[in-house]
Amino acid sequence: MAAVSKILVVGGGVGGLTAATALRQQGIAVDLVEINPDHSVYGVGIIQPNNTLRALDRIGLADQCVALGGAFPGWRIFDAHGGHIMDAPNHNDASPRHPPVNGITRPLLQRVLLDAARASGADIRTGVGVARMADDGDGVDVGFTDGRAGRYDFVIGSDGLYSEIRTRLFGSSPAPQFSGQAVWRYNFPRPAEVEWGHVYYGARTKVGLVPMSPELMYMFLVTHEPGNPRMPREQLAALMRDRLDGYTGLVAGLRDMVTDADAVVYKPMEHLLLPAPWHKGRAIVIGDGAHATTPHLAQGAAMAIEDAVLLGELLGSDRPLPDLLDEFMARRFDRAKFVIDSSTQIADWEMEQWAGIENPAARPGQLLGEATHALMADY
Repeated sequence: MAAVSKILVVGGGVGGLTAATALRQQGIAVDLVEINPDHSVYGVGIIQPNNTLRALDRIGLADQCVALGGAFPGWRIFDAHGGHIMDAPNHNDASPRHPPVNGITRPLLQRVLLDAARASGADIRTGVGVARMADDGDGVDVGFTDGRAGRYDFVIGSDGLYSEIRTRLFGSSPAPQFSGQAVWRYNFPRPAEVEWGHVYYGARTKVGLVPMSPELMYMFLVTHEPGNPRMPREQLAALMRDRLDGYTGLVAGLRDMVTDADAVVYKPMEHLLLPAPWHKGRAIVIGDGAHATTPHLAQGAAMAIEDAVLLGELLGSDRPLPDLLDEFMARRFDRAKFVIDSSTQIADWEMEQWAGIENPAARPGQLLGEATHALMADY
């Protein structure tokens, strides 16, 4: 018999939907609530390194993501004028029957995860949040914003960087920290020449092209934005074009196609690491609510998915709940911290370089490769 029989999942994004499916596959009853009134998602696309596909394969969803996405072997590195510097193949040691990297649109990934959670039998309600929680040691009584109530053996908060469940459990500290960088994203038709992922290094910015299907790709543009300024929505296309100055070749041609402000997805890069443990009583926080990272390793969604799959497997066992949660933390905390620390270091080195500071210890490309390879190890 499983350690728990009925769980509430708060949050219907990547981590929450993955957790719902993983838990249902263990025979655990799942209610999931999402404050968003529909299942619309914020974002353009998601990069799925091979360790992401390993985790998704454990709940039967990796093949579908690859079929709907744009697999590629790694990253082709260029200077700002399109001069080829090197190829950096990624590894598929984590899941050898899957590609090293897969790109997929955020809406398609949401559809895959939502369809799986629904098919699993999870009870999913949108436009609903948590109004109150009371943990008496034997279970958690929850009141919802729609007036309903329920009692659960366990609560999983997967409600994002500004997690309400984290605040309920641990207060307002720590708060997300701005890294100094921001990322701009925009969709384009995929030219035949983009067979790999592309990365272009400019004097003060970095540009990437990420395949998401045979016909579609997205551009990411990483910039230094001191003070984390507010970017007016109606000006996003013009502001993104301004920051693409200095590139020639393919990137320059794409720059002229950035015309729709509503299609630009702009996001300041923030990070957060909740001290261990991420659980308190009969509730836990996973994903960005516990360990948000900047996207330098493309591991944000991967870490949430790994959390969710592992937690589902552990909670399906018949061991005491405290022992399962201790094992979860032992297997997840250092791995998540490694991703955050490595990503933050790469960001700091990039901003030093853009500012003209020579740091002989800086090795962003080497750290990226080493960290990506290290994450192929199981956990």
